[in-house]
Order: sequence, then structure tokens, then C-alpha cells
Amino acid sequence: MNFFIVDDTATIRGMLSNIIEEEGLGTVAGEAADGSGVYAHALAAQKVDILIIDLLMPIRDGIETVREIAPFFQGKIIMISQVETKDMISEAYSLGVEHYITKPINRLEVVSVLKKVSDYLLMENSLHDIQKSLSNLYPQNQMPKNVQRSQQDPILSSAKNIFLELGIIGKSGEKDLLDLIAVVNQLEKEEIREIPPLKELYEQAVKKRLGLDTSPGEMKKEVKAVEQRIRRTIQQVLEHLASLGLIDYANPTFENYSSKLFDYSQVRMKMLELKGKTHTDTTHTRINIKKFIHAILMEAKGLSDS
Repeated sequence: MNFFIVDDTATIRGMLSNIIEEEGLGTVAGEAADGSGVYAHALAAQKVDILIIDLLMPIRDGIETVREIAPFFQGKIIMISQVETKDMISEAYSLGVEHYITKPINRLEVVSVLKKVSDYLLMENSLHDIQKSLSNLYPQNQMPKNVQRSQQDPILSSAKNIFLELGIIGKSGEKDLLDLIAVVNQLEKEEIREIPPLKELYEQAVKKRLGLDTSPGEMKKEVKAVEQRIRRTIQQVLEHLASLGLIDYANPTFENYSSKLFDYSQVRMKMLELKGKTHTDTTHTRINIKKFIHAILMEAKGLSDS
């Protein structure tokens, strides 16, 4: 993994570089004391996989820099700061930041987060390569069932196939959505029909992934990260479906999923936004996440039973 570190404090940059090199996490491809000279094309030229950036810096801060590069940067972004205001953290996640590390720097936390993001990036790249290979072998929607479905939980395998249709395979929130689907599916097996509050679902998903001994502080931070990743991923689904509807209103994926996952008005507004007929910012539209998860679960069950 190639890392790039942006922080206005030289000692912080030095500490992070030492941790990365001493723990064998990768190579520090470059450093900067401010975000004003950090651009996506420059990071791509240096083959940067993970950008570690401070929130508060004198000329161009972390939020401004991420807002500038996120649409074009293909790697992952980790933000560090002493500031933990809810609005700033929320904005950072909404812009595409994967994780948030608080100062003062804690070596164990840094190693844990960097390993987690590195592992996910490797898995994401592997999935992308597999998808590319399979798409070259089989025409769309003609992939054999024994290739489509793994030997794992058939519900989750079917959910992954749905995510492929919805254009979110390999996205940062895909694993979070699968965890939530697994949690809701287990609740239904236990004949608990009413889906609990979202916060409780997120906590159960985090415990499933990190273990029951997760500390309250880490739980709170990861729950917030999960929430932001899921909201961002669902917005990507909405945009994907709206794009399909604009191209062909009779597209089977659009017809099948748009009304099941979203309200008609939300899809319509996104289509108008993509056509440039409205300037409404639908990224702040209230999405019914419970409805989305339950609808995916029902579709996955139907596919696994067929």
C-alpha cells in the first residue's frame, strides 16, 4: 500500500510515517504540510492508495481538500484531527472519508484503522478484478448460477448479486449493508418481526464484525462510520437507478427496484436532478433505510429460493 500524509505538524507526519514503516503496512509515497498542493491527479501519479489528511490546516483544510479530490481520487481517505464536532465529522463522512482518527495519535488505533482500510481496499480490488473477468466470460444476466452463488449463506450470496445489479459491489458501504441484512434475517429466524431502531441495528452489525468486547468508544465511532457509509451507498443506488430510468424507463432493473427501495418522488427528483432540470440537493433527502434493507432481504430470499 502507498500512503500520502497531509498534516501541518511535522512531528505528526513523522509519527505516522514511522508507524506505517515499522508495522510493515506499506510505503509513504509523499507528504504535505497543507492541502493546497494536494490534487487527485498528483496522487494518482504517485499511485497513492490511502490518503491520511488532517482536518484543520492553515491554507486549505482537510474538508476543502477532500471535497476537491474525492470525486476523482480512486483510493481511500482517512481523516485525523483533535476536533470531534458532530457536524464536521458528519460532513467528512458524507464527502467520502472512510475513517476518522482522533488526536493525540494512538499507535494501536492507527495500526487498527490502517490495517482495516488496507484489507478492505485489497478485497475491493479483488472483487473488481473478478467482476471484470466474469463480465468478459458471460453476457449480462447470463452468468451461470453456480458462478453467481457462493457456498456461503445463500441469502447473502443473493444479496451480493442484487448489489451487482444496483451498481454498488465493491463500494465502501456494501459490507455494512450485508451485515445489516444478516442481522435482520437472523431476527426474522428468531420470529422477531419488528425491525429494531437503526442505531441498535448498527450496533449489532458492529458487534458481529468487531466482536462483543468492542469498547464503548470504538463502538460509538464505528456506528457513526457505518451510518455514514450506508447513507452514502444508498444514495449511490438511488443515482444508479435514476440513471437507468433516464436511459430506458422500461429497464428491468429500474422497474424492479426503484419502487421497492425508494419512494416514487425520490426517484423522480433524482432523475430531474440528473437531467439538470432541478438544483435540488437530493443527497440530503430522507431515505427510509429500514425499508431499503427489508426490501433487499425479501428480494434475496426470493432469489435464493428460486
